[in-house]
Amino acid sequence: MHPAEQMPSDPKRVPPRQRILEAASALFYRHGIRAVGVEAVAEAAGTNKMTLYRHFPSKDELVAECLRGIAARAEAIWAELERAHPGDYRAQLRAWLAAVAANCTSSDQRGCALANAAIELPEKDHPARRVIETFKAGQRAALVRLCRDAGAADPQLLADELFLLLEGARVCAQSLGPTGPATGLVRMGETIIAAHLPTA
Repeated sequence: MHPAEQMPSDPKRVPPRQRILEAASALFYRHGIRAVGVEAVAEAAGTNKMTLYRHFPSKDELVAECLRGIAARAEAIWAELERAHPGDYRAQLRAWLAAVAANCTSSDQRGCALANAAIELPEKDHPARRVIETFKAGQRAALVRLCRDAGAADPQLLADELFLLLEGARVCAQSLGPTGPATGLVRMGETIIAAHLPTA
């Protein structure tokens, strides 16, 4: 399940702010930010617009906070890779590739929630834009570090090739389906990695 589509928790035991964030994240991801109004979010969260605006001064701020939560959950992958393969950076890089490929080609995915939001929100002063740009830059930087630790001679080039491959695969999965070219993500990524890393 994509971080944006975490199912809303039991409303009887969850504070209104969290219910709003859970409902908004799922609705924005599935239907698009522009298509979902605050009324729909409030209804899905089991509350009302007054309560929503008490926690979030505007829909724009709600969108930004939803994306912050999604970004924080997505960033957990780096710690998970280290726990699974402590000190083995090549194994971490290949595990990263396998994990993003599995997520990308899952039949219930609509791509990266932050990339989708960037397309919907072209205004550079939108509060969500800073969240998106900071997250994407952070993910790229983390991948560069992993490629460097894995022994790549040009870690930035390797990271950028893998980053662009992933972003392209996400788009292909949406336009051509999960059985289209996106299914080759791991094989193509492994070829790119092998071309950059010295033989062990």
